[in-house]
Amino acid sequence: MKTYKRTPNQTKIIEGMDKVYEKLIEFKKKMNSELVILKEDKIVRIKP
Repeated sequence: MKTYKRTPNQTKIIEGMDKVYEKLIEFKKKMNSELVILKEDKIVRIKP
């Protein structure tokens, strides 16, 4: 398996995306709204 070293900018982008994901989950729970994802080439709705 090939190892890959990330640049500082790539690391910051990935960390930012993780924060956005966490906030999205919190928001969906707060608003009692479904989360729509793509899983195994199918659209899936997840209730909080």
